[in-house]
Amino acid sequence: MTLDGKTAILTGASRGIGPYIAKSLSAQGVNIIGIARSASGLDNTKSAVEANGGTFHSHPFDLTDINGLESLVNQLWTQYGPIKILVNNAGIEYSQHFDKMTREKTSDILSTNVQCPIELTRSILPKMIAEKEGHIITIASLAGKKGLAYNSIYSASKAAMIMWSDGLRQEYADSPIDISVICPGFISEVGMFNDDNIPPPPMLGASKPQKVADAVMKALKKGSCEIIVNKGPIKPLLAIGQLSWKIADTITRWFGVPALNRKRISV
Repeated sequence: MTLDGKTAILTGASRGIGPYIAKSLSAQGVNIIGIARSASGLDNTKSAVEANGGTFHSHPFDLTDINGLESLVNQLWTQYGPIKILVNNAGIEYSQHFDKMTREKTSDILSTNVQCPIELTRSILPKMIAEKEGHIITIASLAGKKGLAYNSIYSASKAAMIMWSDGLRQEYADSPIDISVICPGFISEVGMFNDDNIPPPPMLGASKPQKVADAVMKALKKGSCEIIVNKGPIKPLLAIGQLSWKIADTITRWFGVPALNRKRISV
C-alpha cells in the first residue's frame, strides 16, 4: 500500500502509544482521524502531528457506545472520503483478583477491547472491499498469548483479538484487504503499565512505545502479518507453552510476572 495521501482511523489516539502511531503514520503522509474519549488528549496529539506538518482530525467518542459505531464510521467516511487504514489501538485493563472483579469492570474491558474493534471492522470492511484496498491492524498483547494472573479478563480480551485476526486473515486471504495483529509486551514511558510505576520483570524487560509504532508501519509495508514486540526471550516461552503449560507456568512465575501483577492491584 502506498501510504501518502491515505486516510486512517486510529482509536485510542489521545494517550499511550496512540500518539506515537499517529506521528509515525503522518510522517508517511497518512491523514489521521483520531478517536478517543479525551478531547484534550486528542488535541495534544493533534498539536504534535501538525507540528511535524501532518494532518490530524479529532473525534471525541466513547468507544463503549457499541451501537453508535456504525453511524460513526458512516459519518467519517462521508466527511473524509475513503478510509484505507483502521488501527484498532484503544484498550483498557484492570488488575484484580478475578473473584473481586465487578460486572461493570468486566463489561468495560470486553466492550473496549473486543466489541469495539470487531464492530468498527464490521462497519468499515465492506467499504474497503468496495474500494479494493484496506488494511485492518489490531493492537493486541502478549497477554493474549500467555494468560496473566490477576489480569485474566484483559488476557481473554487480547486472546480474542489474536484469534479473531487470525480467522479474518484466512477468510480474506484472497481479497484486497490485509489483516494484521501486533502483540506488544510490557511498554515503558507511556501507557497503562507505565502508569503503575512498577519496573518490568528483568528477564522480559519493556519496549519503548515507538517500537509498537514501528511494528504498525512494518505491517502496513509487509501486508497481512502477526508481529510480536518484546525485548525478552518471549518466543521460546510461547513455544514451550504449546508443549507444556506446567513448564510455561513455572517459567512465568520465575520471570516474576504473577508477582508483578499482584503488586499492580494495590497501585
